[in-house]
Amino acid sequence: MLSDEHIVHLEKTANTIRQDIVEMLLAAGSGHTAGPLGMADVFTLLYFHTLTHDPKNPLWEKRDRLILSNGHICPVQYAAMARSGYFPVAELKTLRKFTSRLQGHPHREYLPGIEVSSGPLGSGLGQAVGIAIANRLDKKKNYVYALMGDGELDCGIIWEAAMLAGREKLHNIIGIVDRNGIQIDGYTWDVMPLEPLREKWESFGWHVIEADGHHFESLDEALSQAQSVNNKPSVIIAHTIPGKGVEEFERDYHWHGKPPNTEEAKQALQELRTFGKYIECHDCD
Repeated sequence: MLSDEHIVHLEKTANTIRQDIVEMLLAAGSGHTAGPLGMADVFTLLYFHTLTHDPKNPLWEKRDRLILSNGHICPVQYAAMARSGYFPVAELKTLRKFTSRLQGHPHREYLPGIEVSSGPLGSGLGQAVGIAIANRLDKKKNYVYALMGDGELDCGIIWEAAMLAGREKLHNIIGIVDRNGIQIDGYTWDVMPLEPLREKWESFGWHVIEADGHHFESLDEALSQAQSVNNKPSVIIAHTIPGKGVEEFERDYHWHGKPPNTEEAKQALQELRTFGKYIECHDCD
């Protein structure tokens, strides 16, 4: 169970990561805003509580594997990795720069701690399933976490991988779907309706859990439940707000694939820093 003190620490860390994301995108002049901000809480919980990993030894054999399928939200992964000690925080400002290790989609050969390169949407779950099968053959006890966007569930390859995982009863894989309701062309219910989403995953043989993607206790309970299932794969549908933390960005699909300009970034950072002071004040109380 998460203590109140630990939750406050996670809230502060997530707020710092959101500020990192805005600053990274401003420096890069390109990239995706809504998804990374919306997934900051999920990545904070994973890197600072849930994952078995060692930032000083990224290839540790006993580590859990985190596979980011919707690689365009990588600024949030980079920020979480830097803040947890994989590389210097100052390097975040090199996002998308020529020769940078932090490209617009993660590249496993550039940055230790990135498990697979990502780019084509829908590919990550299949990669995660392959790793989970290999781990089972090698009798490894670690988990494979497959993070997906809801928009990429339009891709048929996702469901091929889901079908295989269900058939193989891969209890060592845990999927997390960022259910934020947007994709680059609009809202998911307009572009390609996904509901009934829970029933679809269940029909492929998965244990399904729904959680509030901005509530650390809800997420932690969902992850604990997923880890306790031993006869099928599990998927957490994490309901999130795209652009979370910045009122102008929230729930607006236009922010899916564009960065803030100087003035927008200034206002966003002011809003996030104000919230950060609120967390500090709440902690003092």
